[in-house]
Amino acid sequence: MAKIDSRPEALMSAEEISERYNGGKRVLDFTGKKKIFFGISLGIIVIGIICNFIFGTTLDIQFSGGATLTFSYQGDINQDELHDFIQEKTTDRITTAFSSDLVGGTGNNVTVQFSGNDAIDQNIRPTLQAALQEKYPDANFVCLEENSVDASMGLSFLLKCLVAVAIASVLMVLYVTIRFKKIGGLSAGVMALVALFHDVALIYFLYVIFRWPIDSNFIAVVLMILGYSLNDTIVIYDRVREQRKLMGRKVSIDAVFNVSSTKTMRRTIMTSVTTLAAILTVYVVASVFNIASVKGFALPMMIGVISGCYSSLCIAGPLWVMWRNHKAAKKAAAKAK
Repeated sequence: MAKIDSRPEALMSAEEISERYNGGKRVLDFTGKKKIFFGISLGIIVIGIICNFIFGTTLDIQFSGGATLTFSYQGDINQDELHDFIQEKTTDRITTAFSSDLVGGTGNNVTVQFSGNDAIDQNIRPTLQAALQEKYPDANFVCLEENSVDASMGLSFLLKCLVAVAIASVLMVLYVTIRFKKIGGLSAGVMALVALFHDVALIYFLYVIFRWPIDSNFIAVVLMILGYSLNDTIVIYDRVREQRKLMGRKVSIDAVFNVSSTKTMRRTIMTSVTTLAAILTVYVVASVFNIASVKGFALPMMIGVISGCYSSLCIAGPLWVMWRNHKAAKKAAAKAK
């Protein structure tokens, strides 16, 4: 007859916890490796901060104000050479984006952004178009569109976008706090918010390192990643709540979280891989047809999905466990007095 283990769960080894609560499968020690996880994240953030000091942050004209000219042309032209040629024709700092018109049949397009202008000078378009036609006589450069964004309007738009992100973050924390009261709702909400800031920081540093201008795509990616990352975190918190009931209060919060994360890791990773496959397909198609706006959304979104999966398992959870252990130790010390 098998001997029944009557020892308190708090004294059980990792192997015994695995046997009892995870069907004998290995339980990954997420909380025990927290220093490694935190070190990786801090290292990436430090590198990002250094790059930010070196390269600075570039705002798109949507936020900084400026003007855009879109030209169509025929044939293949070296994009770097074309950018340098246009830059030589103006004293303003410019950025260029290239795309292919699949519907209108205009061939290749180049969009030139003049940052900081309140309006397009009336002489810029005809002068630049004439220079392009002279430099590339066989390319048939034609101006398709010209737009201006006032600097004050751009700043107002940026502030509204930041307010939207802030409101979304606050509402997410409130939701987690209310839903997970039984496992320390406020601590769960705050640590979920820390993980969200971690993901936003990585997206921001990606834009800095690749010298991409901060535009509406950035705000869209941030809002989508906030929701995606929080969903992963909520799934883990939900399993923690269930495991807490099954394992009892005598089991350490570290063991409860490790078992919960191990059980949800497969689902979290498979969801992320499926999402990545879809976004990667979009990115490849956009790259083939040179659709800059879609590429500018898809690539940071892929990085955000990976970061969201990582932060939910390796940042939010271990931080929450640290908070709960600190609170329990503080409570025990107060009782001892």
